[in-house]
Amino acid sequence: MKTTLDELQAFATVIDAGSITAAADHLGQTVSAISRSLGRLEKKLDVTLLRRTTRRLELTEEGAVFLAQARKILGAVEQAEEQMALRRNRPAGRLRVNAASPFLLHVLVPLVAGFRAAYPDITLELNSSDQIIDLLEHRTDVAIRIGPLVDSSLHARALGSCLLRVLASPAYLKAAGRPRTVEDLEKLSLLGFTQPDSLNAWPLRTTSGNPSGNPTGDRLVIAPSLRASSGESLRQLALAGAGVVCLADFMTEGDRARGDLVQLLPGATVEVRQPIHAVYYRNTALVSRIACFLDYVAAHFTPG
Repeated sequence: MKTTLDELQAFATVIDAGSITAAADHLGQTVSAISRSLGRLEKKLDVTLLRRTTRRLELTEEGAVFLAQARKILGAVEQAEEQMALRRNRPAGRLRVNAASPFLLHVLVPLVAGFRAAYPDITLELNSSDQIIDLLEHRTDVAIRIGPLVDSSLHARALGSCLLRVLASPAYLKAAGRPRTVEDLEKLSLLGFTQPDSLNAWPLRTTSGNPSGNPTGDRLVIAPSLRASSGESLRQLALAGAGVVCLADFMTEGDRARGDLVQLLPGATVEVRQPIHAVYYRNTALVSRIACFLDYVAAHFTPG
């Protein structure tokens, strides 16, 4: 009996998902069906591909070798399907997209329904990470990055830029007092990022230094009294009245429109825009669905 593509897909998905149960959920099959596929595959190959314990699955040496070949076969099939879809002018296949959770929630999620209606043969997989990831390691096709890009071998497409504003909730300002000058911020609870430190440089013009001892200029480098790794966490903290925050417009447009967050010190605010790029490795099998996804996002995203 010959190995089937379904068996290869089950094997690779179990490794990617980390468990048979997770693979079954991902493929829309039962746990027993995935287990049977793995059993048939090992019987056909007459080798043990996975060591099963009560807590985890571990690839054997033979399993690791076979997995590399299985991925090549599945990739070749996916590329062949993509080429046929190109002939019909209908991009198809899976597109894995990674973005920081605020961009994912506030920009990409609202666009998903329209994109799927326009490109029904593309299967989107959305993942969030608030740190820069390695696209190959995380099996990601496109990553959205906010801020200056570092030199790399990745292709990049600019999607726009977004303004930064210093904000707080009316409830917090009522309790703590509204700052009239940049120096007044020293008396308030400042919410900042755990990393990188560059995100804690706020676009405020200073005339007499700042709490961190930095010189005067068009940036206020804050010493946060409360830190978080995610911009969405900082947004929620600000909405809950925990303090003053500096966030991009695409995250807070609705909050500002409703009056849930208000801008502070507009007269001292310097116009600073964070660039937004999509980065990816150009690959023949992916280029059409990457292009149509980025075209759609660029057409519907208003950075502000």
